[in-house]
Amino acid sequence: MAPVTSMPAGERLGSYIKRAEQALQGAKNPAVKPAGVTVPQYAALLVLNGNPGISAAALARECGVTPPTMNTVLANLRERGLIERTPHAWHRNILETSLTAAGAAVLADADARAIHVERTLAKEFTPEERETLMALLDRASARLDAIRPE
Repeated sequence: MAPVTSMPAGERLGSYIKRAEQALQGAKNPAVKPAGVTVPQYAALLVLNGNPGISAAALARECGVTPPTMNTVLANLRERGLIERTPHAWHRNILETSLTAAGAAVLADADARAIHVERTLAKEFTPEERETLMALLDRASARLDAIRPE
């Protein structure tokens, strides 16, 4: 039988990137679970902490999820009292999102747990390797963003 494709699986960068991302999520999920959040909820809280008032659409972009997924994440966080959503001062159809005191406390707990995972991963590489890896991943992201259809 003839090969279906001309690019062997071992040469596909996407499979390596995906496998690393899944392994990272697999390590972070149980790490942040005792804080009472999922990785997507933790990511949203982390971005909100540095960007109070951010819109749901911008938050979705920052967290790498679709707007409908982010709306579900935000609804769950709001129901638990971890965030609040208020109308924008000038654009009444835009809701600004920010952490509550309870959200900040949950974030602090989850972040301490997630940092342990990040530091464990970082120890696998020399400082130079980490810089190179981050630069290569940034370059890969930029290239993929450039070819993405609108």
